[in-house]
Amino acid sequence: MTEDPISTRISEESDQKLLVEWLLQPGVLHWFPLADLREIEDAARIWMSYIKQGAVLTALWKGKPCGTAVLYLHPFRKLSKQSLFAIVVHEEFRGKGIGKRLLADLEGMAKNQFGIELLHLEVYQGNPAIRLYQRAGFVQYGVQKRFIKEAPGRYLDKIMMQKALI
Repeated sequence: MTEDPISTRISEESDQKLLVEWLLQPGVLHWFPLADLREIEDAARIWMSYIKQGAVLTALWKGKPCGTAVLYLHPFRKLSKQSLFAIVVHEEFRGKGIGKRLLADLEGMAKNQFGIELLHLEVYQGNPAIRLYQRAGFVQYGVQKRFIKEAPGRYLDKIMMQKALI
């Protein structure tokens, strides 16, 4: 029996620079609403601020960090049973099951550690990760037309998906 090359751990503060690097990879920003280094660094700071609650995972491929996922936990009790999440995988490691593993571990953490009953995400039209989310049981519940303006006259729709964990 071979050992699984993929593992996950709670993220560390030092992983923030990796997240910035991964978001700066060619083609990645197309799938995020960020436009420049200042916005990327701000988003990474917010993402990694959830480390304090233990709600950020880093994926490892044979011990090397290769992706991350975050649960954006709500501070308000009435909203605490649902959470938005996000995932980024280093381009070199895509197609190896990293996203699938991050998503599975994130779901388990959401349900068992935080009592989350509903996970939801926002993904942009044409994002290849949509297939991953569908295979994992997420269903589309809405579309916001012309959400991202990429260039004059060129827009992407935002697709909202969710999955009940109860």
